[in-house]
Amino acid sequence: MNRPERDPYPDALRACALLVVVLGHWIATLPRLVDGRLVETDHLLAVWDAAGFLTWVVQVVPLFVFVSAAVSADGVLRRVEQGGQARWWAARALGLARPTVTYLAVLALLAALTLLTGGRLLGVFDQSLTVHLWFLLMLLTVQALLPWCLRLDARFGLGAVLGLVAVAAVFDVVRAGAYTPAALRWLGRGVSENAAGIAWLNMLVVWLLPQQLGIAWKRGRFRGVGAGAALVLLGAAWLALAMASGYPVAMVGVALAGNNMLPPTLALVGVMWLQVGAVLLFEPLARRLLAGHALGRTIAVLGALGMPLYLWHKLAELPAAWLGEKLGLPIDAGLPGEPGFWLGRAGWIALCLLVVAPLVALVVRFELRRTREVPAVGETGAVLLGGVALYAGLAAALVWGAWPGAVVGLAAVAFASWKLRLREA
Repeated sequence: MNRPERDPYPDALRACALLVVVLGHWIATLPRLVDGRLVETDHLLAVWDAAGFLTWVVQVVPLFVFVSAAVSADGVLRRVEQGGQARWWAARALGLARPTVTYLAVLALLAALTLLTGGRLLGVFDQSLTVHLWFLLMLLTVQALLPWCLRLDARFGLGAVLGLVAVAAVFDVVRAGAYTPAALRWLGRGVSENAAGIAWLNMLVVWLLPQQLGIAWKRGRFRGVGAGAALVLLGAAWLALAMASGYPVAMVGVALAGNNMLPPTLALVGVMWLQVGAVLLFEPLARRLLAGHALGRTIAVLGALGMPLYLWHKLAELPAAWLGEKLGLPIDAGLPGEPGFWLGRAGWIALCLLVVAPLVALVVRFELRRTREVPAVGETGAVLLGGVALYAGLAAALVWGAWPGAVVGLAAVAFASWKLRLREA
């Protein structure tokens, strides 16, 4: 029996989302040179207030979660019933753990070489080389709850989406102390000024929302250009009200500029409505374009390279900075509004692309040579232990950077990879 053809539209959305994230990270990194030597890096949001509005476009992690849920929805419950939820999640966790081991091993090696040789560039990029691992922690968590989200959709439909929005709103209200109509008018200001407290639970609730939306889309609970236009209008009105109430403009986690990420807020939900609406609005046009075989093959390649590119793209900044120093290129372009700023950004991205292309090619070739292993049935204890180690390793690298985070993280994630894979009885 012939297998059904894979739908290219979700694959194209995921590939584009990861490319936008990668380019956004490179644009936001501002190398600072003194006498031709790199001494530090700035973040674009820290020096340009208007860049907060750009994050409404480049913060596409909700889109990735939305599409991933839609792609994964079919057959998940059947696989869970056949092999158990622990085995199902372990297979997904192992798929992230193994390439992360390779990445952390390279970072640990670079850290060791830096200590031995007194190199300085790793110190400049230390935290930047692991900050993107937060995405893996979030993805592992929401995907672990995918079977429950599928059951919620089956029982409540779009009511499950509305329930998550209501819970997120309650946490923001509690955080802001906005218990009166007058206080609710300035909800965003209260959220921005107060400690998160119980609203840290929105780190789970808000990121479950695009997953629940993706399931609903896959099951046909909303479709068509009309629904897309309605969601775009909802998102625009939502964001206008959020900004008017005092929520920060930036949708990424840069404390210097204010953000709606740590933890996620109701303002970020407005971006989700915009993105999901755009998915529906552009679906007919995108499907016509994807009907061409050449574009379809390109999307397939980008989809296969997406996760390796995301995992390794921050490391490309290190040799790109070294090349910029040696070649005397204007990678320190000053501040937005100054002559040459965007030209410097373009040169910086070109250097990063020059480095990342062979780097990803080597990584993919290495990963393809490794044997794929499947978690063993019934080893729930091993899966639990491996999961805890995986979370701990990613968290260590995220918090402590390349040194000593990558070293500690490597040990924990390698142990997790070992515990999650199949072992013969």
